[in-house]
Amino acid sequence: MATSFRTPAVIAAASIGTVVTGFLAYAVYFDHKRRNNPEFRKALKRESRKVARAAKEQAEAQGAQQKEVIKTAVAEAKEEGFPTDVEERESYFMNEVARGEQLCQEGSDQVEAAICFYKALKVYPQPRDLIGIYDKTVPKPVLDILAEMIAGDPEIRVRSASAPGSDDGVATVDD
Repeated sequence: MATSFRTPAVIAAASIGTVVTGFLAYAVYFDHKRRNNPEFRKALKRESRKVARAAKEQAEAQGAQQKEVIKTAVAEAKEEGFPTDVEERESYFMNEVARGEQLCQEGSDQVEAAICFYKALKVYPQPRDLIGIYDKTVPKPVLDILAEMIAGDPEIRVRSASAPGSDDGVATVDD
């Protein structure tokens, strides 16, 4: 009985070998063309610049969209209002901080987490101290969004805590 060269394993191995050989041949061809054809190199550079420009434009558009979302969120938070009674403010503060921390741990919606921390900041009696705490405990992306919210709120004024002329770069909030 003669062995057959048409077994499925042999056919599969031959097919895989052909595909790999074709891929390697294309890689060698592409590398040769990249090294020796100046027009091809220029076309690759043009394409690379085009992709980089498109990515930059997309990032700028995304940033503008996020700023609009933040602006809307701050306006909605102000529209809802903030409690005025001391006990209500304390309870509101604790709820918002807990909700913000939970959202940060889940990593689901950074803007929503920043809104929670913003609301807590609005009712906290010493916002300057709270910003220092946030700086140490809140993840940087959420902190950056929170900083944009604070910058967009005219009721919270940010000023330098250092003496005039010094450059320690510390920013705090006026009470």
